[in-house]
Amino acid sequence: MIILGIETSCDDTAIAVVEDGVKIHSNLVADQSYMHERYGGIIPEISAREHLTTIIPTINRCLDEASIQSRQIDAIAVTHGPGLAGSLLVGVNAAKALAYSWETSLIGINHLEGHIYSAWLENLFENSQVAFPLLCLIASGGHTELVLMRNHLDYELIAKTRDDAAGEAFDKVAKVLGLGFPGGPIIEKEAEQANEIDFQFPRPTVKGSLDFSFSGLKTAVARKAESDGFYPQNAERPPTTTEVQEYAAAFQQAITDCLVQRTIKAAKEHSVSGIILGGGVAANGFLRKAMTKASSVPVIVPKPSLCTDNGAMIASAAYFHTQELGSYDWSLDAIPNLKLS
Repeated sequence: MIILGIETSCDDTAIAVVEDGVKIHSNLVADQSYMHERYGGIIPEISAREHLTTIIPTINRCLDEASIQSRQIDAIAVTHGPGLAGSLLVGVNAAKALAYSWETSLIGINHLEGHIYSAWLENLFENSQVAFPLLCLIASGGHTELVLMRNHLDYELIAKTRDDAAGEAFDKVAKVLGLGFPGGPIIEKEAEQANEIDFQFPRPTVKGSLDFSFSGLKTAVARKAESDGFYPQNAERPPTTTEVQEYAAAFQQAITDCLVQRTIKAAKEHSVSGIILGGGVAANGFLRKAMTKASSVPVIVPKPSLCTDNGAMIASAAYFHTQELGSYDWSLDAIPNLKLS
């Protein structure tokens, strides 16, 4: 079964052709980060307009690269939430138009579900020989959630962030340090260069809960930077290279500890057979190593390019929605606050 996956929930136009939920024939991303970098964050209006410009050319390129013709597509899968309303609408309406034109199935997929199913791509899950139940940590710029997966399409939300998402915290700390956008890859790169660090940032907890909270950690970084004289933006002086590296390393260690400790605790409480990492933050090598080292059960982590937003994960998730094949749900709409259920 060949599925075209469309993902436009945020700032990347991501299209893929996937067979049987695991084999990637093509997987393309039209990146917008350079357009938003000057603003230090994503501007929804710019993102939606750029999706309009790039979506059809990217779909055509994806089909060409896969050597697949439209008549060979068995279904079109599209992210219909959660995400930015304007961005989602571009993807959903393009998918509906193509499904009507090609007379093929149309399947709406939850963006978070897509991140979970990235673990099935390229036979990663099958090769891990892990069975259900699974615990999924989804950590990205817009979400930080722990999801118990008892079987395919059977989810229970175990924990979520009370304020900032993990990826959002990376972006905001990068801004404090005068680094670019997105913050995750830059902070990881700077942290790798740090030597011994003689300070720590707090590991915020939510009493009596597995929920996450990163606003206090972000504030602690800003307050120390202000105390050291380089925040707000070069208030007294720019930070030295060493300071940037040490701040990045201390922050990365703190947020990793928060993510790992709660995930491992939840995994033990629910007696899971394995842990799946998904979302853009899961591309962080330090987190990947720390989680694998701390866990007594297998940790399944897609390669970094499949952790960030991509169309392949949407197509993979759609493969398991077999009950929707052959359907044409023209009422499908963008739902910016869509929940995983």
